[in-house]
Amino acid sequence: MNFLQTPVTFPNPRTADRNGIVGIGGDLQVATLVQAYTKGIFPWFSESDPMPVWWSPPERMILIPGEEKVSKSMKQVLKKGTVECSFDEAFEAVIRNCAYAERPDQDGTWITEEMIQAYLKLHEAGYAHSIEVWRDDLLIGGLYGVAVGKAFCGESMFSAEPNASKIAFIKLCQWLKDHDFKILDCQNHTAHLESLGAYLVKREDYLTILQTAVSLPGIPGLWSL
Repeated sequence: MNFLQTPVTFPNPRTADRNGIVGIGGDLQVATLVQAYTKGIFPWFSESDPMPVWWSPPERMILIPGEEKVSKSMKQVLKKGTVECSFDEAFEAVIRNCAYAERPDQDGTWITEEMIQAYLKLHEAGYAHSIEVWRDDLLIGGLYGVAVGKAFCGESMFSAEPNASKIAFIKLCQWLKDHDFKILDCQNHTAHLESLGAYLVKREDYLTILQTAVSLPGIPGLWSL
């Protein structure tokens, strides 16, 4: 097991153990997080963990922007235009809603207050972004993630109404496609993401796509639809 010290230098993600753990320790500073995402590594830990745990799973859930699946029923929902979407207008509200969202397949949340504060700084630095779904000025869904180069690494999503997170995801995919992003990293498999077109690839295939994506110039600062 690699125990990381501050300042952090991450090992090659291919050295992860069989569970996908690259290392333990270090910090959640902006430079550390950017370095991690650029290498295909992300933090995931709970309040009971004494320090950050860094992951690069042997399989990764990804989607190439433009290849998302939009069902007939979702096309009708989008066509109705009863909701509005935005980028980066309520990042903190989105991440806190994601933290509080009930997830039947998880015991508690990995989005601790320490993580929230770290990603707020990442947002202020122009790397972390949110997409919001509104109905009558009420936030009903959204997601957030991290952009490095032309890769977007999705972190979490929430819905206060049916289909709200799906709308956020589809709008994000369309925007990423329009701006020539090469990959949407969805991290771990869920049936929800699979229904939207995401699929599992081996770590090596993921890292190959990621290497190309992060070498391209990104879009810094706040995003807008």
